[in-house]
Amino acid sequence: MRWHYQIVDKKNSGVGVIDKAVRILSALESGPKSLSQLVTDTKIARPTAHRLAVALEHHRFAARDFSGKFILGPRFSELSVAVGEDKLLSVSQPILQQLRDSTGESAQLYRRHGNQRICVATAERMSGLRDSVPVGTVLTMQAGSAAQVLLAWEEADRLHSALLNAKFDAALLSAVRRRGWAQSVGEREAGVASVSAPIRGNANKIVAAISISGPIERLGRQPGRLHAGAVTEAANKLSELLKKK
Repeated sequence: MRWHYQIVDKKNSGVGVIDKAVRILSALESGPKSLSQLVTDTKIARPTAHRLAVALEHHRFAARDFSGKFILGPRFSELSVAVGEDKLLSVSQPILQQLRDSTGESAQLYRRHGNQRICVATAERMSGLRDSVPVGTVLTMQAGSAAQVLLAWEEADRLHSALLNAKFDAALLSAVRRRGWAQSVGEREAGVASVSAPIRGNANKIVAAISISGPIERLGRQPGRLHAGAVTEAANKLSELLKKK
């Protein structure tokens, strides 16, 4: 009998295209990467790296930030929810409902993905005129109080490009950082006002924004005066829950 031995390379599965795609995703774990940085980090030929990165972007496993660099895409958040490993979403619903009930307005949770933000959880006002944002809705990072919150603590060199064509400026974001919440009136959508506050995870990093939104005629031209306290309280509760082991 002749015995055959196979040397197993633990770094590779034997399916080359999958292995290279995983190398690209592993490189993106550490943060945004340009195509040149991906080539350097993965040692994959530039045409192949570009083709795979664009394919991953098509399937939403990768995305782009404001500067055009590749980042991990929104599909990972969706999958983490499916397997029950997303702590933020697992603890957010009761707090969103409390925020809705205390303010009388629809409440939402947003995460940033590159140059977009995605509504990942919501608790809608039960009756009457309301601002309805279904889970999965993709919105711009250039308008709205949640966009302000998700950008306000951005690094200065990346903030400049993020503010191009935005309906707010660096001075307004400085005020957001100072007071710890943001408001908008007719910025994302005509007739809609909103108030948002940041949710912080480990190392105090901004991981999401919690918001309430509704018609201007009910929230007024300064919605923060009415609801900033309730929104920031909800954000702080979620932040504390995230930091618990």
